[in-house]
Amino acid sequence: MEIIRTVRGLHKAVADARSKNRSIGLVPTMGALHAGHMSLVDRSMKENGFTVVSVFVNPTQFNNPDDLRTYPRTEEADCRLLEAAGVDVAFIPTVEEMYPEPDTRVFDLGPVAQVMEGAMRPGHFNGVAQVVSRLMVMASPDRAYFGEKDFQQIAVIRRMVEIEKLPVEIVDCPICREPDGLALSSRNVRLTPEQRAIAPEIHRALEASLAYAADGHSLRQTVEYVTDTINSFPGMEVEYYEIVDPLTMQPLGEWPSDKAEAVGCVTVWCGDVRLIDNIKYTLSHRC
Repeated sequence: MEIIRTVRGLHKAVADARSKNRSIGLVPTMGALHAGHMSLVDRSMKENGFTVVSVFVNPTQFNNPDDLRTYPRTEEADCRLLEAAGVDVAFIPTVEEMYPEPDTRVFDLGPVAQVMEGAMRPGHFNGVAQVVSRLMVMASPDRAYFGEKDFQQIAVIRRMVEIEKLPVEIVDCPICREPDGLALSSRNVRLTPEQRAIAPEIHRALEASLAYAADGHSLRQTVEYVTDTINSFPGMEVEYYEIVDPLTMQPLGEWPSDKAEAVGCVTVWCGDVRLIDNIKYTLSHRC
């Protein structure tokens, strides 16, 4: 594996791969890699001849300075994982390399970026669009891979790709979980043992809501059920739970009448750690 820290070096590596007719896969990460990230890496390596994994904690997507400061950084361990997996390039730039000048672009991301995370974290998705668009120009990938845990983010990135007319396929990959159901996240390492013990209740509440909805309860009742269930655990507080249209990300007032899916997206404070998760409702789960 080659560790590259400059845009020029990345351009050269990608050009060399292109000259050998190898397709390019990009896995953007902020490091602190876990099995969820590695599932994206594995898929990219199966579907492409050359895989680039970026490791960069992007400051423009943090609206909370404390969150940026405490975000875990484990470059040495990340490189060991990526090398063992057989990744071609780990792209690990500095902030100055990624942003030689301030990025003042404001993307017209539309309604998909205005609700849920967009409402709670002003500027977050614009920062995501800034860094991902830069990475896509730098790596010129055929495909880029993102995990469904960040469900709304994928919709935002698809919108950014449309705006920028970037010739890249966005590949969304299933959530990876711990054996007890907790969605894998780099932030999980910040949970205390007591918080880690109750955090799986988030996914258990989401799963229980499938049967609750199938039992004839309305969408609003299902939202209240999930919220009240999670809030019943001391130390956890739901910031929002919305059941949304999976394409527009807009909250639904009632279950879709056709076979369309609905997606429940939740953000929960577990102590001072902010955890997100989601679940899909199909026709069989709805009244």
